[in-house]
Amino acid sequence: MSAPKKVFGIILAGGEGKRLMPLTADRAKPAVPFGGQYRLIDFAISNLINSGLRQVVVLTQYKSHSLDRHVSQNWRMSALLDSYVTSVPAQQRLGKRWFSGSADAILQSLNLINDEKPDIVVVIGADHVYRMDFQQMIDAHIASGAPATVAGIRQPIALASQFGVIDADPDTGRIRDFLEKPADPVGLSDSPDEVLVSMGNYVFNADALVAAVEADGESTSSGHDMGGDIIPYFVQRGEAGYYDMKQNDVPGSSPRDRSYWRDVGTIDSYFDAHMDLISTLPIFNLYNTDWPIRTQNVNMPPAKFVRDAVGRIGNAIDSIVAAGSVLSGTHIERSVIGLRGVALGGSTITDSVLLDNVHMGLGSRVRRAVLDKNVILEDGATVGVDRERDLERGFTVTDSGITVVGKGVRVTR
Repeated sequence: MSAPKKVFGIILAGGEGKRLMPLTADRAKPAVPFGGQYRLIDFAISNLINSGLRQVVVLTQYKSHSLDRHVSQNWRMSALLDSYVTSVPAQQRLGKRWFSGSADAILQSLNLINDEKPDIVVVIGADHVYRMDFQQMIDAHIASGAPATVAGIRQPIALASQFGVIDADPDTGRIRDFLEKPADPVGLSDSPDEVLVSMGNYVFNADALVAAVEADGESTSSGHDMGGDIIPYFVQRGEAGYYDMKQNDVPGSSPRDRSYWRDVGTIDSYFDAHMDLISTLPIFNLYNTDWPIRTQNVNMPPAKFVRDAVGRIGNAIDSIVAAGSVLSGTHIERSVIGLRGVALGGSTITDSVLLDNVHMGLGSRVRRAVLDKNVILEDGATVGVDRERDLERGFTVTDSGITVVGKGVRVTR
């Protein structure tokens, strides 16, 4: 029996997240809160840890303080067993410059691979919501003999123009072509109405990855991007395999959420991903104890629903309310409320996402909105009720009508 492969995990967390503004005005995209008490980075780390990886680095760059603090305070592993999750900022080992792309981030961090000397390197993004057993993908990668393997997930062919599409050869298990946002894609042979799109998750033989990013670093025409340059490098050499997420069987998953994956790169997708959490049979189930999504341990009391001064009852329908929240005579429906939320009598929250420590005054109303941390609504104030009024106040309003209020804003009547 051959010795087990040593596997090293790299999470790419250096993007600016411009399309999530204003939620990324003061934090890196992977540090954006999600689902009441999580950060987006927690999904990536949880999947790797649940898959058995014990040496994981998070490559950071822009506005990384909040992300670095979250990782260092909450993702502590046993050093006795040489296990760790640690954030690594841009080190400028190749000159006084920032990362010029995700591939360049790995190139500038090759000391991490050289120190650990792994056989296999798993490289994933930091801002997708999903569950995945990477050990199953690693096993498939090793069995295929391919130096590189790309994880793909099936999506309706009508959405192909939003993703990088994998032209897969089912006979060889290799990728024939990697199509960036194609206008006229061809459907899968076993499902003509679907295409296989890249999840941004990759498994490499360590030596092959090192050689690829070093060659890419010498190219003056490259964008130094993992999906845009490194994967095509392997595809052109006939060395890129693919892994269909349909094969992945995560413990505790249901047929409804088994192949769930969402790129929360925009306000609309961020909002929609929250709405996926709150139905009776959720599209994505946070309550799967066989494959837990781990995060900070919060030391605060449970949420409380009480009557207000005039006897109105606080209630929540089809909603998630995080610990430390006190809802007094407040009606909440189809919403997600973060830690330490406070809402006073006569206030209503519908179809909305409130991050930590939001305070809603008497009679205030929020509808189809995202409120960042520490937002305060004065008595009678509204968000998402009057689009023109929201725009006048400088709030972000998406084309679909979702209003976003940035961190710490005080909303007047």
